Amino acid sequence: MRWRWLLAGVLVLAALWLGPLRPAASHSFTAHMTIHMGVVAVAAPLIATSIAGTRFDPSARHPILFGPLPASLVELIVVWGWHAPALHEAARSEPVVFLIEQASFLASGLLVWIACLGFAASGRTGRSLLGTLGLLLTSIHMTLLGALLAFAQRPLFGHAGLHGLDDQQQGGVVMLLVGGASYLIGGLVLMARVLREPAGANERGAPS
Repeated sequence: MRWRWLLAGVLVLAALWLGPLRPAASHSFTAHMTIHMGVVAVAAPLIATSIAGTRFDPSARHPILFGPLPASLVELIVVWGWHAPALHEAARSEPVVFLIEQASFLASGLLVWIACLGFAASGRTGRSLLGTLGLLLTSIHMTLLGALLAFAQRPLFGHAGLHGLDDQQQGGVVMLLVGGASYLIGGLVLMARVLREPAGANERGAPS
C-alpha cells in the first residue's frame, strides 16, 4: 500500500469533516458542495491510488462488483439522488442524515476510483480502457449536474432567502470545476497509460 497517498486522503477527509466547512454547510450550499467534491473527487482518488494494484486491491478478486461502468452508474444514482431537494435539505439540517450522505459519497467515490484504477493497474489494455470510460462517464454526469445548478434561474433547494440563487450557482461552479475536472483528468491519465503500453503488455499482469 502506498501510505503517503492514503495519509493524504485521510487528511483531506479530516479537513473537510472537522474543519470550518462542516458548520458552514448548514447554511451555505457552496460549502456543502465543496465538502461533497472534496470527498468524491479529491480524497477518494487519493485513497484509491494507495490501494490500486496492491494486495489490498479488491477489484482483482471481485471484478464483477468492481466493474468501472456499473460503479459509475452507482455513483450517478448516489450523487443525483442526494441532490433531490428533499434529501438535500434533510442532509443540510439533520446531522445523522448528513453522516449517511457523506458515507455514501465516500463509498461510491471509492467504488468508482478503485474499480477504474484497480482495473488499470492489472496492466490489461481492455480493463484500462473500461476504467477510462468509467471515469469519463462519471465526469459527464458530474458536469451535467454542475451545469444544472450553475445555470439555473431559480433556487432549487429551500427558499431563496436561505440559500440564494448566487450561492447555488457558486456551488454548481465548484462541481463543474472540481468534480468534472477530477474525473476527466483521471480518464485522460488512464488513456495515456494505455497508449504508452508496449506491444504484448495487455497479456501480462502488473505485479502488486
